[in-house]
Amino acid sequence: MADSFDLDSAIRKIPDFPKQGILFYDITSILVNPAAFRHCIDEMARIYGSAKLDAVAAIESRGFLFAAPLCERLGVPLILVRKKGKLPGKTLAKRYDLEYGQAEIEMHVDDMPRGGKVLIVDDLIATGGTVRAAADLLREGGATPIGVFAVIGLPFLDYSKSLGGLPVRTLIDYHGE
Repeated sequence: MADSFDLDSAIRKIPDFPKQGILFYDITSILVNPAAFRHCIDEMARIYGSAKLDAVAAIESRGFLFAAPLCERLGVPLILVRKKGKLPGKTLAKRYDLEYGQAEIEMHVDDMPRGGKVLIVDDLIATGGTVRAAADLLREGGATPIGVFAVIGLPFLDYSKSLGGLPVRTLIDYHGE
């Protein structure tokens, strides 16, 4: 059962960053608060402890910070989802659209568990573009994405539309202003 930790109070909100009219939800304030960080990892372990995952795919870079302790607790491998050109060895790559342009992510081919169940983790899910690209890469590599976890969700940006039915769990949602 979830505890009554006030995660909202641990998240710094920064108006007009990175540009005018945007309210930025800064998870670094969770990382400098051991109780808040512990709460996040405890909740992730509670939610996914019985999911029989074969791996967790973490999106660069803040997704790494939440996925790594979860992997250690659950005893499953951590797959890194990185920006193009950051991983040595054989990779699969996927381009995806951003608000103003495109980006590309990669995963090591040998890290993907063929036929395995993989959870995708990031710190925040907004439009879902990066998560969708990660899910597509996992499928291309022979793994099965079974869901998405993010500490913060922004459902008002309609990420569910991008994810094609992939279930999303968050610890806190913000619904715009």
